[in-house]
Amino acid sequence: MAPKIEPQPGIMDIALYQGGQSALPGQGDVLKLSSNENHYGFSDKAREAFQKSARTLNRYPGTDHGALRTAIGEIHGIDPDRVICGVGSDEVLQFVAQAYAGPGTEVIHTQHGFAMYPILARAVGATPVAVPEVDRTVDVDAILRACTAKTRIVFLTNPGNPTGTMLPEEEVARLAEGLPPRAILVIDSAYVEFAEGRDGGIALVEARENVVMTRTFSKLYGLGGLRIGWGYGPQTIIDVLNRIRQPFNLSDTQLVTAEAALRDRDFAERCVHENAKWRAWMAGRLNEIGVDCDPSFTNFVLARFENEDEALACDAHLKSQRIIVRHVANYGLPHCLRITVGDESACRRVVHAIAQFKGARVKEAVE
Repeated sequence: MAPKIEPQPGIMDIALYQGGQSALPGQGDVLKLSSNENHYGFSDKAREAFQKSARTLNRYPGTDHGALRTAIGEIHGIDPDRVICGVGSDEVLQFVAQAYAGPGTEVIHTQHGFAMYPILARAVGATPVAVPEVDRTVDVDAILRACTAKTRIVFLTNPGNPTGTMLPEEEVARLAEGLPPRAILVIDSAYVEFAEGRDGGIALVEARENVVMTRTFSKLYGLGGLRIGWGYGPQTIIDVLNRIRQPFNLSDTQLVTAEAALRDRDFAERCVHENAKWRAWMAGRLNEIGVDCDPSFTNFVLARFENEDEALACDAHLKSQRIIVRHVANYGLPHCLRITVGDESACRRVVHAIAQFKGARVKEAVE
């Protein structure tokens, strides 16, 4: 009898990732607030670059992502030689797992962290270790207690997804300082552009040899459909990651569109401003009608209900109003709905629908 063909250990333990719902059967004009997309779309300059790129679809892209890395370096004041680009920041996270974890090692993530972290660990045969959070906020001491000689990677979502909370910079530094000698702290900063005044870990990367940070073009820049992200780390680590990166992992269309989006600072700053205004309004109104929300540093709010039944009932009511949000039971928050911050119309529509469900009235003014 021929030997049975089997995948590598750990792969069959992976539960398939479930993205946010994007449609309702038989319903048109749906308001989608389930995937934290930029409600304002994307930069006109990015659109122009995308369209222009169609002229050279027959050509292979460059392999070093030089122009995009240079732009990232200029905008963020960092060394472009220490930047690596990927198919979304997910691919950069995958590179780190491939290069530094494996069978017999452990990868730490927090209780409500991004769902891809245990998937990445299992994909390379490592053991994922989930660490509890406190009031939906990362607990540095709990992470440090969970570290062992087998720990190779600590994934930290900061700001958190789906919590929206954020660990202070001094706590992130304390975490990096306390890790075992062979462990890398990976700061997933996909939402940090919405946390004004925070650098996402850049200063910590430049001060240490055990920290890598990642960012994405999918959120603020509105390019989720193109899948573009980047990472910044010590030169020694970036050199390792580039050895396993596919040479043509990003198309020229992705590269030039991302660069144009990044360089359009007016569009980005306008989106940050509008997000902050309507995030505060939406969270404030939800709190007023008895739906608790933690202060958010992202482009979404996490709405907390009395229990899972109430959250599911509210979700069903929103769907009856053609509004899609994200029930986050798979993140250990069954009593919560994650709601993307849209424009004024979207925010008013979803808050009014939830107020209708709660039998409450909503204060209209923007403070």
